[in-house]
Amino acid sequence: MKVFKHLTIIFLAIILVSCGANLEQQKKSFSITTNAKNGTISIDKTLELSLKNPKNLEVSSVSYELDGKTIKAKQPLTDFKLGEHNLKTTINFNGETAIVNQQLTLLNDKDPKILSLEIVNVFPHDKTSFTQGLEFYNGILYESTGQYGESKIRKIDYKTGKVIAETAIPDNYFGEGMTVLNNTIYHLTWQAKKGFTYDAETLEKKGSFNYGKSQEGWGFANDGNKLYKSDGTSLIWTLNPDTLVEEDYIQVYSTKGKIGRLNEIEWANNKLYANIWEKNGIAIINPKNGAEEAVINCIPLTKQISNFSINENCLNGIAYNPDTQTFFLTGKRWDKLFEVKFVEN
Repeated sequence: MKVFKHLTIIFLAIILVSCGANLEQQKKSFSITTNAKNGTISIDKTLELSLKNPKNLEVSSVSYELDGKTIKAKQPLTDFKLGEHNLKTTINFNGETAIVNQQLTLLNDKDPKILSLEIVNVFPHDKTSFTQGLEFYNGILYESTGQYGESKIRKIDYKTGKVIAETAIPDNYFGEGMTVLNNTIYHLTWQAKKGFTYDAETLEKKGSFNYGKSQEGWGFANDGNKLYKSDGTSLIWTLNPDTLVEEDYIQVYSTKGKIGRLNEIEWANNKLYANIWEKNGIAIINPKNGAEEAVINCIPLTKQISNFSINENCLNGIAYNPDTQTFFLTGKRWDKLFEVKFVEN
């Protein structure tokens, strides 16, 4: 009798395990086909989704989500941000639920315009400044510099290159980009995952803040309401200037793929302008969806810098002057500050 009970228990356990395994096989049998080639599709297209059900299981409903937002089986993509996204499909069948996740990359649908620049003026620039941030505020040019033991925030008379005022950053921090909003300087450091705030008039330190999910601190800008932060990847984060919390981000993409190593950034004319480390150009970015809309060729400037190098004394520093409606560009340890206009070829 005891042997019979044991055999019964073993038999029931085998049945349960078999049923469980069969259910998992059923769930894994589902897949989703799309019209995205190799998982990529441009935003001018309509994403088309369909369920593959090779076991012909009885399916009661299918729903799709792109980064948590419910979408249709035929979904226009024009209103979505570019970059990598998670496509989630939920399948209800025979009283059970299966989830299928896959990655989808959205690309821009137009190649970037190629712009050139027209030099308006050339001004002196401190060739010891390892420029990381550059911005005009109330007619004054502000600059942040990098390197351990050398990092500073400065107010500069851009016409003469004379330093009006400056404050040193503690030696254990590598200074990065900065931006000025409502009389407050927001300043990044490189790998310490910490930033600082200063009074824009006195340059006195006001406080500090910690980074969220962003990897590092590279470039900083603002649109008058919120802050934009690059971290050396293809991401640009948006921050609340009151809480300094990273609330959202865009991924910068072209028609071919991601644009990484985004460095110093500037807001002007409702666009983001970004230096790209180890590139002799500036990307113009749509701040809503991350599309690279244009590229500015800056080689005519780098040719005028005797100590220029692509990775060390590189192009870095973009400031838009609303008074002159021109841009001011420089680089790390450059002896020149260029006032320029961007023109279409």
